[in-house]
Amino acid sequence: MPDKIEKAVYVNRIFARIAPRYDLMNRLMTGGRDQDWRRQVARLARLPPGGRVLDVATGTGDIALALARRYRDVQVVGVDFSLEMMRTAHPKLSAADLNGRVTLAAGDALRLPYPDRSFDAVTTGFALRNVTDIPRTFAEMYRVVKPGGRVVCLEISRPTRPLFRSLFRFYFYRVVPWIGGLISGHRDAYLYLPNSLTDFLTPEEVKVVMEEACWRQVRYRRLMIGTVAIHVGVKDA
Repeated sequence: MPDKIEKAVYVNRIFARIAPRYDLMNRLMTGGRDQDWRRQVARLARLPPGGRVLDVATGTGDIALALARRYRDVQVVGVDFSLEMMRTAHPKLSAADLNGRVTLAAGDALRLPYPDRSFDAVTTGFALRNVTDIPRTFAEMYRVVKPGGRVVCLEISRPTRPLFRSLFRFYFYRVVPWIGGLISGHRDAYLYLPNSLTDFLTPEEVKVVMEEACWRQVRYRRLMIGTVAIHVGVKDA
């Protein structure tokens, strides 16, 4: 694993290489369940009519697309530091005929290029393991959300039950890199992605970090035998 100084550059290069096959790999790795998780993220955002939402580390735009489909009168902004990933998003967004309600922009999760209190909610999916400063990421998301707004975070987690944890470890650390190498041609990228979970926070630890970043009413729910967690937090009104 790269150290903190090199991580941002390393992660950017990895996602640039796997961008063309990123969506296909997500469907294969999760049996298509990842799309349902993103729809749950959109539902939990609870956007007001005519609202504005920021999707941080939007990648290929799946959460942004889920938000725009669920809330027909909101503006969705997706921000990511990987231009190659966002280029993959453009055809999907164009085909969805969303009347320009989704816009994409280059930006860093640690320094979001938006004023304070700009959005009614902020979402993110599978991003925390790839940032170099998780507390700062949550602090930035807090800054750009209006009082009373929400953050909804989707991330991989380790199962707690020993049997499921063993099966998950074999699948995630052995099978996924093999499939990833076969599909994308970049096995090293799919070695990084599982290993990024090795020292990652537990859902309970993520909850604590969110609370330290001033988010309130923080809760989370585990999905798919504990391999995924969705966290929700609210900014004080």
